Amino acid sequence: MTHPGGKNPESSLRLIAWEVTRNCNLSCIHCRAAASKGPYPDELDTDASLGLLDQISKVGDPVVILTGGEPLLRPDIFELARHGTRRGLRMVMAPNGTLITEAIAREMAEAGIQRISISLDGATKESHDRFRQVDGAFEGALRGIKWAKQANVDFQINTTITLQNLEEMPKIQELAVKLGAVAHHIFLLVPTGRGKYIVDQEISAQQYEEILNWFYDQRDKVSLQLKATCAPHYYRILRERAREEGKAVTFKTHGLDAVTRGCLGGTGFCFISNTGIVQPCGFLDINCGNVNETPFGVIWNESEVFKTLRNYNNLKGKCGKCEYRKVCGGCRARAYEATGDYLAEEPLCLYQPKGT
Repeated sequence: MTHPGGKNPESSLRLIAWEVTRNCNLSCIHCRAAASKGPYPDELDTDASLGLLDQISKVGDPVVILTGGEPLLRPDIFELARHGTRRGLRMVMAPNGTLITEAIAREMAEAGIQRISISLDGATKESHDRFRQVDGAFEGALRGIKWAKQANVDFQINTTITLQNLEEMPKIQELAVKLGAVAHHIFLLVPTGRGKYIVDQEISAQQYEEILNWFYDQRDKVSLQLKATCAPHYYRILRERAREEGKAVTFKTHGLDAVTRGCLGGTGFCFISNTGIVQPCGFLDINCGNVNETPFGVIWNESEVFKTLRNYNNLKGKCGKCEYRKVCGGCRARAYEATGDYLAEEPLCLYQPKGT
């Protein structure tokens, strides 16, 4: 709930993306972390990681995404998953799929992994492997999905949208349905990490509007749960389209596919790096504290950056004047990359607030 003055003091912790390792077996062109084959020094060890999960459980019972890099390259990954499950956390994982075997899929289920997300950024071997820059990545992802299904581990398909795959989106979604995914989550490219080097592949503001309206249209056409991430405009479009159609605006507010507001960075979501640095999100590279030095709960509740983000009236430019600022907020990471100011207006937004 947003309170008078634009403040959101409750800021319930809904979701954490925890980069358990930056080590990876792929070299994707858009990678936030520019991850590659390690080793990486100073990653949180097992004891520190178990302690972090204990700290998180004292703050709430969020969904904890074990991500990377490639999380399956961490030898103790299932020890961490089991510990989080025992602590009442909703543990999920974001592998690329290529390392999942029959045995690993069974271990995921036994460790309490509630869902995995596997990225498909192309509808064919050629387009996906070109995006992932590794031959066999597509076949490996499909093989991993097969084993996950056999072990009754739910999976969702994630897709990062760029000019390279924009026209393939309908086919990618068709593939997600055919494979038996429970959800399709789309991500709009944020040019950080290796993504900076493909900034020319970022779609335009007009294309942004068009793809999000297309995504809205799929709500009644597919059985998948649909969620847009790093695409806060979608939460404006949801309301605009529902109003045009005379429909009540209904949102799934809990669980793995919760649809609440646009940019959750620092409000209902945060990112924890492989070395323990807490950020508003993985794309917004601002150090809000380190769990090696400060308890997670203190960082979450007292970080000045987080407190600033929780008052939507702090937003600048047209985002600060926009009647949708409490439900959209603009992408803070995209604003930061474009201007150096994480409160600046979203650079990829065509919408003109009323009265401006």
